[in-house]
Formats: sequence, structure tokens, C-alpha cells
Amino acid sequence: MSLAAAKAFTPASHLTDTVLMVRPEGFAFNVQTGEDNEFQHHLDASAEQIRQQALAEFAAMVARLEAEGVDVLVLEKDPRGITPPDAVFPNNWFTTTSTGEIYIYPMLTPNRREERRVNCISQLLLDNQHSIEQVTWVGHPFKEDQILEGTGAMIIDHATGTVYAALSERCDEELLEKFIAMSGLRRSMTFHTESSTGKPIYHTNVMMSIGEGFAVLCSESFTDSKELTRIKQNLSATHEIIDISLAQMEQSFCGNILNIRNRQGEPLIVMSQSAFDGFTEAQRETLSKYGKIIANPVPTIEQIGGGSCRCMLAEIFLPKA
Repeated sequence: MSLAAAKAFTPASHLTDTVLMVRPEGFAFNVQTGEDNEFQHHLDASAEQIRQQALAEFAAMVARLEAEGVDVLVLEKDPRGITPPDAVFPNNWFTTTSTGEIYIYPMLTPNRREERRVNCISQLLLDNQHSIEQVTWVGHPFKEDQILEGTGAMIIDHATGTVYAALSERCDEELLEKFIAMSGLRRSMTFHTESSTGKPIYHTNVMMSIGEGFAVLCSESFTDSKELTRIKQNLSATHEIIDISLAQMEQSFCGNILNIRNRQGEPLIVMSQSAFDGFTEAQRETLSKYGKIIANPVPTIEQIGGGSCRCMLAEIFLPKA
């Protein structure tokens, strides 16, 4: 592991037609992450019922994306027999680039660190004709005193090289700056948030999403009006902003959406059914200008896991061999 020298920024496409998803074989309420993830809730069902419901929701989402022309790579059960409860959310622990890099991120809780099956995802990607030039650990691979939970913590605008990040226990500002230097991105724009209960929002990607030409933002969650003004001014120069309320963010996961494309190059906006229902009609019409909305019912995964469709999708930007 090493922190590479700063790279020059090269604008990249914001949309990919390939995603990696992890089948939720061990899905359950994660007590460790529940300490700061206010989006997690218990359901009145047995552990096996919850697991089976999550598996069914996952399979239906994979089938829907494939039917829309998206290449979906599915990482199956860990051969070691380890079944972390949050494995269905791979975007938190790795990202990829169009120049062949894979970045592996430090995770806050011990049982989420078990999800990082670097050899397994590398083999799956190679088996599907993707080229890997380098695998880099962001931070120290065994001493996780600084945390940066991937594209949960960071919203990356690939076209401008700007990384938006809400600071929290899961987003260390110093490590964020090191990542920007090593990855060749241009700059960070950090800010502070709080939920309706006054706690910092655990991941940026539940209150913000950036697509091609649009951005979803929960302005109500900002604690500093100057930070909000700065973020909005920067975003509005290149994106149409769709502002969501705290209720839309917390109750419907309206911020946890992802803009991708299919093999034909057609833009898609992936979200949960609860997010679709949570957006106003006017907001859905605005989003529809930028892509076909693909709504997936994942209520068990949302309520128990505290994450939604965007968290379930690791974008694969790697070049094909």
C-alpha cells in the first residue's frame, strides 16, 4: 500500500453500463453500523424471513436492470463462509476508474471490513473481460484510524473532478484529500449536515446524488448556510438542482439514487420504489428529462440495512480487455 503521487485530472464519463452487486446471503440488522445509521430499523419478522425477503428483492432488482440492458456482475457467497450483514452495499468499500484502477476503502465497523473480498471482485471483473492496472488501498489496510467509506462518503462528479462530501465518522477530511491527490481528481467540497434528530448524516449518498445534468440535494440537512450557498452555486453552474426535504431523504431514500446507462447508451436513473413514491410529480418529471426512471421495490433492504438502491450498486468504469 502506498499513497501515490498526485495525478493530473482527466475528465471522464459520469455514466457506466456495468455495475457489480453482492448477493445478500447473510443479510440482517447490523448492530455495529446501527450506532450511527439512523436509517436502520427493525422489522417484525424472523431472521430467516428477513434474509429471504432481501434475497428476493435483490434478485428482482438484478433482473430488472438486466432487462433494461445493464450489465450486472453478481458476486456470490463468500467461499470462506463469512456472511457479513451489510455485504449487499459494495459501493462503500471499492470504486473503479476508466484507467484501470480499483480503490479499496477503510471501513468504520469491523464486520464491514470483512466484506472487502478484493481477490474475488478482481477475479470476477477479469472473468468478464475488464482490465485492472492497479489495486490501491486508500489509507492503511490493517490500521483503520482514518475512515473513508467509498461512494457512500463521497459523491464524485467525474466530469469536473469535484468530490462532494458530508463530514462524519465515515468521512475523514484528511484521508479524503489524500484520495483526491492519488486518484487525479481536482478538489473536494466538504460540508456539515444533520438529520431531523440533530445527528450528522452518516453517508453523503443518502442526501445527495449527481447525474449528468442534474443533482439531487437535501438543502434542509445543511447546518451552515454559507456551506449550502457554496455547494449550490457550484452545482448550479453545471446541474439542475432538485431539492428534497429531510422527510423525503429519511423516509423515502430520495437522495440515494444513481444515474447509469444501458448498453445502447440510453441514460437510466435507478432508485427504489419508496424513493419514486417519495418524489413529487414535478420532481419525477424533472428527473425524467435526464433518464428513464427504474424503480425497484427493496423495502426490507432499506429498512433493515439503512441503505437503498444506490448503495447496492458499485459502478464499474474499468476498460474492457
